[in-house]
Amino acid sequence: MSSKLFFFASIAFSLIAWAIVTSRYIWPRLRLLQGRLALRPILILHSFRFLGLAFLIPGVVSPDLPPAFAHAAAYGDIVTATLALLSLVAPAGELGTGIVWIFNLWGSADLLNAFYQAGRAGLLPGQLGATYFIPTLFVPLLLITHGVAFRLLWRKESALRR
Repeated sequence: MSSKLFFFASIAFSLIAWAIVTSRYIWPRLRLLQGRLALRPILILHSFRFLGLAFLIPGVVSPDLPPAFAHAAAYGDIVTATLALLSLVAPAGELGTGIVWIFNLWGSADLLNAFYQAGRAGLLPGQLGATYFIPTLFVPLLLITHGVAFRLLWRKESALRR
């Protein structure tokens, strides 16, 4: 089997495992919380997206890592981490909710863009070096928690319309 197949299998298994963890342990607790309290753990998790800056550090990644992928992933992640932190300190109300929506839309788009850039640049798993764990362990959890955040935000929006 090729290294690309192992790489994508790792991502798929991680996505399945995180989906199980989320459905059994994360969602049952978050769905009981109201508004910003439910979003807080997700925002704290995403504040660690500064880890994407590792894609720019020589020696951590291969010198052959495609720059188009590395820059898009690193800068998209640091913007997302900043938006997550801003969301945590933003005042309650429309402004705070707006920032969370921006965080969630940007962060989701950033992850999808990273997958697109990786495919477009012909990324090989070995080029990731020590950052291999980011797309195989961390990104599936981030994708799932963006979905949970959308669900929580839509729940809040529909509650506001009643």
